[in-house]
Amino acid sequence: MNPLVFKHERPIDMIAIGRLCIDLNANETQRPMEETRTFTKYVGGSPANIAIGASRLGMKSGFIGKISNDQMGRFILQYLKENNIDIDHIVTDQSGAVTGLAFTEIKSPTECSILMYRDNVADLKLEPKDVSEEYIKQSKVLLVSGTALAKSPSREAVFLALEYARKHDVVVIFDLDYRPYTWESESETAIYYHLAAEKSDVIIGTREEFDMIEKIRTYGESSNQITAQRWFSYHAKIVIIKHGGGGSIAFTRDGKSNHCGVFKTKVLKTFGAGDSYASAFIYGLLNQYSVLEAMRLGSASASIVISKHSSSEAMPKLEEIKGFMETAEEVIEALT
Repeated sequence: MNPLVFKHERPIDMIAIGRLCIDLNANETQRPMEETRTFTKYVGGSPANIAIGASRLGMKSGFIGKISNDQMGRFILQYLKENNIDIDHIVTDQSGAVTGLAFTEIKSPTECSILMYRDNVADLKLEPKDVSEEYIKQSKVLLVSGTALAKSPSREAVFLALEYARKHDVVVIFDLDYRPYTWESESETAIYYHLAAEKSDVIIGTREEFDMIEKIRTYGESSNQITAQRWFSYHAKIVIIKHGGGGSIAFTRDGKSNHCGVFKTKVLKTFGAGDSYASAFIYGLLNQYSVLEAMRLGSASASIVISKHSSSEAMPKLEEIKGFMETAEEVIEALT
């Protein structure tokens, strides 16, 4: 069963907050970045990708964020608008901040990397005054991405959004999205991730990301079950731990767990999978799917995106996901 309770009378399905950037994906694959000469430009950033994915699935999505006052910022704004995302609460920076850039390297389907430019970026200039309580209370879901916690004033803006969400019974989904290059230290990361996770109803992350949060505490030996129980002592109702090619496992507060495998596909690159998984999983939860059904929808969406060149542009519609699930083989490996 689905343990979450949504305010279905509200006009907005999901509001995302955080990173808006540009992905520059290598056109020459099967080679290192040093030999790559051309790239294709896409809108990027985990919360942006999730919002786009949700909108493609028919959800009413909004965004709280900050963009640079230049051509790149306007490119992002126009793309979100074309994808039917409410942009009324995206603010244009006036301090001279720039858009973050992510250059991707695709050496092989399993050997991909990202070269990030994150100095003086506009998305981390989001301020508490840019966060509207009235806007958040109109939504069923608030999606928070961990990268928005890396610097002030974005960090404080996110915690204010979390406060408004808890006050107005907005379901909080926390996508850990750990990017080490935006943080000063592992202890800083663990502290702020922990504080955000305490306020979240659903927490989604890889096993490695959960290990990062737990480093600052002397928890001793951990496991998937121990990790889930830890967050159930706060607000969490669902904890999803992803294991890459091993699939994902979801724990619910009632003590049950669900294990979802991965759908076989011809993999081009690895990035974008987590974002497409999250968007389809959230769609499933909002539309009364069971947790396992929502996970399978997310897994299929992830397989579609990693078979294509982009992340945001590749986000599938519901019909594409369902058609893919009818023909693709689901592989389930044992997890603990």
